[in-house]
Amino acid sequence: MKNFKIFLVLFSISAILTAQSLGFSNLDKSPLDVVMYRDADQSAVARIIYSRPSKNDRIIFGDLVPYNQVWRTGANEATEVTFYKDVMIEDQKVFAGTYSIYTVPGEEEWTFILNSDTTQSGMDYTESHTVFKTAMDVFPAPQTIESFSINFSEELEGATLFMGWDDRIASVKFKVALP
Repeated sequence: MKNFKIFLVLFSISAILTAQSLGFSNLDKSPLDVVMYRDADQSAVARIIYSRPSKNDRIIFGDLVPYNQVWRTGANEATEVTFYKDVMIEDQKVFAGTYSIYTVPGEEEWTFILNSDTTQSGMDYTESHTVFKTAMDVFPAPQTIESFSINFSEELEGATLFMGWDDRIASVKFKVALP
């Protein structure tokens, strides 16, 4: 019985030391989020995985996020979109698959970019892997948006993808491509 108690104490100490050495991180300052778009019959069309940085009394566009430069569109890793069906953005077909999303925010207009790299850091944009680019509509937010947010709005034909942060909202329309 004495040997069992000694073993139990040693095991407990070992477990505590191992747990401390694992170095579990604190909560992320820019939490991960997921948004889904399903069509009228509830089948998945698109899913976006992204991190949500907060404004925290900072000047966002033109300062933290410089104008006319490629932005990872969120925080941490590159924002990722999976299209479960072929879609049409503008008049170009984008095949079902997973892409990273980048944007180029401007004062009056943004550029929406789909990139074939999906495992890179959000800061590692490779222009030669760009699959698609288009202009985004930009308009003032009705109120300050504290945390970067992405959402879909269902339309008569397809959906609009909205990205909002601080005092701006940018959008791009898409629809499921006909076979």
